[in-house]
Amino acid sequence: MTTEYAFFLALIQGLTEFLPISSSAHLILPSAVFGWPDQGLAFDVAVHFGSLGAVILSLRLEIQRVATGMLVGMGRRYPRHARLGWLIGLATVPAVVAGLLAKDFIETELRSELVIAWATIGFGLLLWWAHYQSGQGGFAKIRVQEALVIGLAQALALIPGTSRSGITLTAGLWLGLSRRVAAKFSFLLSIPIILGAALIKTKDLLETSEPVAWDLIAIGVVVSFVSAYLCIRLFLAFIQRVGLLPFVAYRLALGLILLVLLV
Repeated sequence: MTTEYAFFLALIQGLTEFLPISSSAHLILPSAVFGWPDQGLAFDVAVHFGSLGAVILSLRLEIQRVATGMLVGMGRRYPRHARLGWLIGLATVPAVVAGLLAKDFIETELRSELVIAWATIGFGLLLWWAHYQSGQGGFAKIRVQEALVIGLAQALALIPGTSRSGITLTAGLWLGLSRRVAAKFSFLLSIPIILGAALIKTKDLLETSEPVAWDLIAIGVVVSFVSAYLCIRLFLAFIQRVGLLPFVAYRLALGLILLVLLV
């Protein structure tokens, strides 16, 4: 893998991890168009840790309050931030269970370019619908049932092309959350998911004899971190002012391009 290729893939990974436009669709597009090879397990680990660092830095105040609230609230009535922490944990469970039960089926039956193309279009249409369902609900509106609905939606992101960010944002808006709160809850939900994926990939990497190009790993970490951090900061302001329709249009166009290239 060349330096330019590493830079490009890390940039794409950092941006699409948190935008509702499907990272898997963007990672197969260079391969389909240019015939570029798979980036390898070590590079996957690098960009995951870069994205994880970006979301932790971006939401450090919320994370600190949640962690403090959960520790202080142990054994008595949970304060507001502790409640949010438990809801994030609850919403993470469906994706973990679905991943454990359906991993082999997803790897063998769903990881295809056509599935990614159609999922990009189909879930893009759902995001279009959700754009008009958003309300003014804050974090207090998220109760156990809302957390479970968003968590079940996140489990659908195991289907390549869905977009974890996109489907959790769709569910949050459908439940009446404001765009900013739905996006922030989606970002907070990403932390245990990205951390889990990074640790699993690290374990797989340690069990292989794959050579590690440390210069490319450094590029992957830094570029994915910077691009993801800027993406999170700008995205929250963008959806408040403009909304989600530009992302819907982009998903539909991308899905159609993939179909044209693949058929």
